[in-house]
Amino acid sequence: MSIEIKVPSPGESITQVQLAAWLVKDGDFVEKDTEIAEIDSDKATLSISAEASGKVKILVPEGETVDVGTVICTIDTEVKGAPKPAEEKKKPAAEKPKEQKPEETPKPVDEKAVKNETGGKETVEIHLSPLAKKLLEANNLTGTDLIDFYRKMRLSKKDVEQFLDDKKTMKLPEDAGTPPPTWGGTRTEERKKMSMLRLKLSERLVSVKNETAMLTTFNEVNMTPVMEIRKKYKEAFKEKYGVSLGFMSFFTKAVTEALQHFPQVNAMIDGDEFVYHDYADIGIAVSAPKGLMVPVIRNAETLTLHEIEAEIKRLAGKARDGKLTIDEMTGGTFTITNGGVFGSMLSTPILNPPQSAILGMHNIVERPVAVNGKVEIHPVMYVALSYDHRIIDGRESVGFLVKVKEMLEAPEKMLFGGDDPVKRLLRI
Repeated sequence: MSIEIKVPSPGESITQVQLAAWLVKDGDFVEKDTEIAEIDSDKATLSISAEASGKVKILVPEGETVDVGTVICTIDTEVKGAPKPAEEKKKPAAEKPKEQKPEETPKPVDEKAVKNETGGKETVEIHLSPLAKKLLEANNLTGTDLIDFYRKMRLSKKDVEQFLDDKKTMKLPEDAGTPPPTWGGTRTEERKKMSMLRLKLSERLVSVKNETAMLTTFNEVNMTPVMEIRKKYKEAFKEKYGVSLGFMSFFTKAVTEALQHFPQVNAMIDGDEFVYHDYADIGIAVSAPKGLMVPVIRNAETLTLHEIEAEIKRLAGKARDGKLTIDEMTGGTFTITNGGVFGSMLSTPILNPPQSAILGMHNIVERPVAVNGKVEIHPVMYVALSYDHRIIDGRESVGFLVKVKEMLEAPEKMLFGGDDPVKRLLRI
């Protein structure tokens, strides 16, 4: 019986996908539920599993774009799989290896540096071929024994002459010279088809530039308070919650608190209407092997720092493995992107439509800062907020970024919705 494997629908409104990779070869035997292929849509990468055990016949080559519902392979269920290694016949008793006495157990062979056992500081690096290593082990010897033997030998004139002759015809590791360049020197070219995800990303980026009034405002954050908190509590935090205390959770928490004060930054345009959200679904931009992905942390305004860190770790892991679902990437009311992990000093992040704003984080560098009339050296991060000027005015954009800055420089304000704790106490 032959079973047809068709391309499933990755989601609503998606009619075509790209066959990204075959995980099996034509003619392979597969077990039921084994992943046999990966497909790329314009939103996510999904895997296709075998619906039954049998022999695979591939009908669509890798890299082709096909419609949803297309038969990409068949599985012949009449074909039985090869026996598993555990089911192989045992070797005859006569072929059993001879037992070795305990004292004859081979010593491990040193393949790297071997120190002089006479007490000297000299270090000799020895490279053994697999056959040489096997021969030494069979005779219960090590690389050290070999070096010591030759060290005690008296070398003659013929030995030196032989060495000089061998050196001319054989390159030793230390005489390898400058390695050849790993690229360049040719005029070859390579063409590679864009993935559905990259095509869609390209379209969206161009549309953002053409259809929004995007501007960017900048500020700087003194990261000393956050870094001191991490230094003091990171071990206790990880021991209690099982996740590391990173910078992203502080920024996410600061953003969710600041959005309460500036709801326009959390809104979006739909036709001729403004849509305001009373929740904060924060997208975290992740650089994945197949391109930029933005998984969304739902209701981030209700989460604690350790819950934010745990969710970021889960979603980032799925993004790198290509396992994110469409639901985990849809929605979102605001996005945070961190170019600082790649060393970026400053950038203008591009909007993630239909959102109206995105916060860009950058690297942390020690810079001179004026504190109480004195110049001090502090770790400083430049931050950028790109926003759609059609819905967010300069007052809101600058005010929002200043509020984020204030909470990062005084993290205790996050406990009071971004307000000053003393003012809350005095009710002023």
